[in-house]
Parts: sequence; structure tokens; C-alpha cells
Amino acid sequence: MNKLTVISITLPPDLLRKFEDFMATKGYYSRSEAFRDAVRNLINETELASTQSETVAATIMITCDYERKDVDIKMTELRHEYDDVVIENIHRHIGEKYCLEIFIAQGNNERILNLINRLRGTHGIQQVKSMFMML
Repeated sequence: MNKLTVISITLPPDLLRKFEDFMATKGYYSRSEAFRDAVRNLINETELASTQSETVAATIMITCDYERKDVDIKMTELRHEYDDVVIENIHRHIGEKYCLEIFIAQGNNERILNLINRLRGTHGIQQVKSMFMML
């Protein structure tokens, strides 16, 4: 059996509650197993994206708090910086608290991955999900 390493993570109470609800819904038997699965999925997504052909199409979904106007400004700046690959952008309010931003991108894979990494590194963005298609 492989030796497992114990690590410690810190989560805000809201995220921990959502994580535990997710675990119960999906049938995970422990936090560790659910966390390992999440890490594997994130790594697989990243590896898939990085092994695609040089030219790809991608959808990028971003969620953020409606009140964070600084995030809206940063996403506008990134849209302009990456206008060579961002071919469409949709912005919707979800309820009264959240914004959903969808970027549709096409072009150089490395450039699109760089955009996704910049979005993930932006303070105030809650979640970034992407899906790729080889062209």
C-alpha cells in the first residue's frame, strides 16, 4: 500500500460546509478521499489542457461576488489584453449576489491557458472552470 502524507488545509466555514454537503451528495466516505479526487480532477484538467493541439477553442466560466467591482475592472482589463483569443464574452447576474462571466476563446493554446491562469490568480474570483476542444 502507498504511504499517504498528512497535510493540513485552512478553509472558510462556508466553503467547508459546501464541501461537506458535496461529499454527502456524491457519497465520499471521507474528506481526504473527496479532497484527493478534487486534486486529481484539477490536475487532469490542467494536463488535458496543456497537451491539446496548438490551436484550440475554449469556454471559460468565472463566478464572483456582485459587490466586487474591482474584479469587474480586472476582468475587463484581461479581456482587452487577450482580445486576440477572446472572441465572445457574456456577463450575467445570478440572483442578487453573484456574477457569472463566460469567455469563449479560440486560438493559441498557450495564450488561452495563460489567460485562465491570470483569471485564477485574480483576488475576488470564486471559481474558474474551463473546457477545451482541439481544432
